[in-house]
Amino acid sequence: MNKNIFNPGFQDIDITSKIVAGLERISEVFKVLLWEKAKLLGLSPIQIQILIFIKYHRMELCNVSHLAKEFNLTKPTISDAVRVLAKKGLIKKVHASSDNRSYAIKLSDSGNAIVSETEDFAQPLKGILDTLDRNDLESTFKTISRLIFKLNKRGILTVQRTCYACKFYSKNGDHHFCNLLEKALQNAEIRLDCEEFELIQ
Repeated sequence: MNKNIFNPGFQDIDITSKIVAGLERISEVFKVLLWEKAKLLGLSPIQIQILIFIKYHRMELCNVSHLAKEFNLTKPTISDAVRVLAKKGLIKKVHASSDNRSYAIKLSDSGNAIVSETEDFAQPLKGILDTLDRNDLESTFKTISRLIFKLNKRGILTVQRTCYACKFYSKNGDHHFCNLLEKALQNAEIRLDCEEFELIQ
């Protein structure tokens, strides 16, 4: 038998292949939901993702270099998206005083309005998850957060701001602790995108 992840016959006897195939299906959901919003507004999916990211992240993360890492795309691809967003009046460039070539990106009023129309694109998926048992959700989250951490360690996901990679995180046996917040963390309290995140040096 061909032991390929996408061979349905092999999936029948290999649970990890089933999970990978399931994750691929779920990734398709995000593409479909994003495209639906994109077509309505005359934007590309990555342009919508950039706008949403800018709204919810601090200024030092909102530049072309970081966005390229965040979305695993090249700088020219992000630069093109940013250029179009600026031309449409959805973002503003904030130039650094020391270097006029360096700039951060922030939303204009029009950009904020577009985010208000698009940021709920994943709501259908959240609505379904909200109907599941709390214990199942916590178990799923625990697996996903560990998977993200390990993908980052292998260099497949280039950016993450999860507790596991933060200098403030410590673990004693099965107990998680945040030294910045000075509190124990339950599995469900592990953050995937923490505003206070600082990389372990």
